[in-house]
Amino acid sequence: MNTLLPTSNTHGSNNIIQPLWVRLTHWTNAVAVILMILSGWRIYDASPIFKGFMIPTNLTLGGWLGGALQWHFAAMWLLFLNGLFYLVMNICTGRIKRKFFPLSPRAIFQDLLQALKGHLSHADASKYNAVQRFAYLFAMFDIAVLILSGLAIWKSVQFAVLRDLFGGYDFARVVHFTAMSLICAFIVVHVSMVALVPRSLLTMIRGR
Repeated sequence: MNTLLPTSNTHGSNNIIQPLWVRLTHWTNAVAVILMILSGWRIYDASPIFKGFMIPTNLTLGGWLGGALQWHFAAMWLLFLNGLFYLVMNICTGRIKRKFFPLSPRAIFQDLLQALKGHLSHADASKYNAVQRFAYLFAMFDIAVLILSGLAIWKSVQFAVLRDLFGGYDFARVVHFTAMSLICAFIVVHVSMVALVPRSLLTMIRGR
């Protein structure tokens, strides 16, 4: 998920801020993550980690455990392949270094303070501030944890080393649930920020 504010303004005379591949991977990623969350909630209800805590059925996808698993695995591969393409393109084009770095705790704190005061400028839509850089990098990391912990749960025997790295099957489920909760929190903040800066939505649709 990579769009509170757009990226670069270095794509020639057309003033493209978000190139086509960024827009396509963003929206594909959004669909895949939402499908995984909703179907994952139905899977969770079939065997809850926290006794007494259940997700309302009308917020889940799949209708039953088997249907939810089918949706979850389909979305998982979409998320993995789309994420891999996004990462490769970011590295090959130099975008990940140009748009997300340098980054420091001091810069994050300063921009966060300015944002809370309502003084953080959004004049240059082609650049991310430090808070955005951290948030997007965190989302990438969290999605990677989701995929890896999911594999440790899904193929616990085949990925025994991965399962053990997560502290065993049961703890891998806790990690998976926690990563899901964090990505949900990111989505809430992300959508809220887009509502405050509507131009960012337009640039992710039309590229400028």
